Amino acid sequence: MTSTTESTRELLLSRIRDVADYPKPGVVFKDITPLLADPVAFTALTDALAELCVRHGATKIVGLEARGFILAAPVAVRAGIGFVPVRKAGKLPGATLSQTYELEYGSAEIEIHAEDLDAEDRVMVIDDVLATGGTAEASLDLIRRAGAQVAGVAVLMELGFLAGRARLEPGLAGTPLEALITV
Repeated sequence: MTSTTESTRELLLSRIRDVADYPKPGVVFKDITPLLADPVAFTALTDALAELCVRHGATKIVGLEARGFILAAPVAVRAGIGFVPVRKAGKLPGATLSQTYELEYGSAEIEIHAEDLDAEDRVMVIDDVLATGGTAEASLDLIRRAGAQVAGVAVLMELGFLAGRARLEPGLAGTPLEALITV
């Protein structure tokens, strides 16, 4: 649990819109674009995530494509540390490390520039939502393969009913998983 105040949680949650039957019937999509459009809420989110990075001694932030980029970049600036993107395969120029992971409907692959991390780095992974945990789990593998240490994972929202936390626990190896909101 984070030190995020209940009023901050309420503010953030009030700016997340439920969109029924998107992207398919029966799914309730959690749309964060109203939160991003509200400068007070976006600042509160940025501050809360930056505080987690500082508390856990992060020296770099990894943002997961694509909404994780939107959250992680201003957090890195606020915390005064570097930002490293984890992208879908084929989107980064030059030499990369890649990691394939399983999805409910197949597999996917993500990549990172290995030279952007080193053994001295403590890396916080930031994303908007923790659902099943596949992308976050793959990012932890990439960080370690690049030679860096994992400081933890921080997300705006955890969808607890999808059990992503349980999937991530072995890969976290005792480092924290911080969710500002759990639904």
